[in-house]
Amino acid sequence: MTRIAVIGGGRIGEALVSGLLQGGFATKDLVVSEKSEARAEALAQEYSIRVTGAVADAAEGADVLVVAVKPGDVDAVLTDLANADLDGDREQLLVSLAAGIPTTRYENKLSAGFPVVRVMPNTPMLVGEGASVIAAGRHAKAGHLELVREILSSVGTVTVVPESQIDAVTAVSGSGPAYFFLIAEAMIDAGVSLGLSRAVATELVVQTMTGSAAMLDRSGENAADLRVAVTSPGGTTAAAVRELERVGIRHAFYEALTAARNRSAELGSTGE
Repeated sequence: MTRIAVIGGGRIGEALVSGLLQGGFATKDLVVSEKSEARAEALAQEYSIRVTGAVADAAEGADVLVVAVKPGDVDAVLTDLANADLDGDREQLLVSLAAGIPTTRYENKLSAGFPVVRVMPNTPMLVGEGASVIAAGRHAKAGHLELVREILSSVGTVTVVPESQIDAVTAVSGSGPAYFFLIAEAMIDAGVSLGLSRAVATELVVQTMTGSAAMLDRSGENAADLRVAVTSPGGTTAAAVRELERVGIRHAFYEALTAARNRSAELGSTGE
């Protein structure tokens, strides 16, 4: 069985731990590194796994090192890993879930030839519906990608892209849940303004979005065709869509995703 060390016990790290355990992963083959004593105790009690405050302690003997910390904490983790005994009989793999950090940042600090796979997750993995995108570093092989795919499939879908596309992926799916929640928030507020209770407006918006996503996923039709099918000429939907187009919704999304893509690239270049 593959032994996994999750470095970082925050929401994303915990989501991965929960998904692995629900998928049948053995508690004895999973360890978490978490510096907060209160957080470490909570994780140990909730999942009956070993939690340690030391990165080096968690990393030693692990087959896969999952770095699930904030971008600003990556260099500290790399310093800790440099002091760990990573030269065992087994080949180890580093999997980075830190936004904006390129594989070269890890490769330059780890031993020569160390395989690294970069992941852009998103927060729906907290409910087992994540969209994770993975990219291979210079030394990662097909088998490494398949192993990461197997690990992350416990918390949602997994897509493989070249690392050159990860900044665009970050803009679409990594930051995407925030756009979705913003639209939901706006629709709920508008419904309340039109006389609905907040509870009713929320229920309707959530189910409408859930059902619409299911249609897009299962119907085999693209988003434009499905939108046209709902939009009767001269009807209520046409009036609403015309107003959205008037205020420039497409341009706004293009500019928003471009800004997110550019910021991801900036984060990746920091400290290079």
